[in-house]
Amino acid sequence: MTRFATFLGKAVTSTVLALSAVTAMAALPQGAKAPDFQLDAALAGKPMSFSLAKALRQGPVVLYFFPAAFTQGCTLEAHAFAEATDDFKKMNATVIGVTAGNAERVAEFSKLECRDKFAVAADPGAKVAAEYKTQFQTKDGKMLSDRTSFVIAPDGKILLSYTDGNPELHIQKTMDAVKAWHAANK
Repeated sequence: MTRFATFLGKAVTSTVLALSAVTAMAALPQGAKAPDFQLDAALAGKPMSFSLAKALRQGPVVLYFFPAAFTQGCTLEAHAFAEATDDFKKMNATVIGVTAGNAERVAEFSKLECRDKFAVAADPGAKVAAEYKTQFQTKDGKMLSDRTSFVIAPDGKILLSYTDGNPELHIQKTMDAVKAWHAANK
């Protein structure tokens, strides 16, 4: 068992319980066309703009939505994606994390928890999450993004759509989808 899985197994996910959904939708499925978007983001703590269309010109995009920066599961997931980012880059894949929760902290989160490896975008009001059907409303009425990962091919087709509150398998599933795409498109 990896250190990540061991740590995750021991972690108490009170944050997930606090963010439990009142309503949720099924995420866009594999094979669907990914909605284009542009969001304010940060990479290594520096502000930037992230455009899905522009990123897809370089290769596939690993788009992962997470509820809120600096929460336990989201921090673990960011660390794991940071560790895998160089492997994604070797296959011309871009990683982008998107959150509606505490969006004002994406710059800090990109530097500390994403370890300067990939961009994190702010999705105020979970508007992009709604387009991807990975939005939920908390008990207090706030709209957040569910923990959902997508792999999007350069043609905009969704190759993977995976939703699970536990961050453990998101990296492996997205890596497998990118590897399969890369092998088929050499």
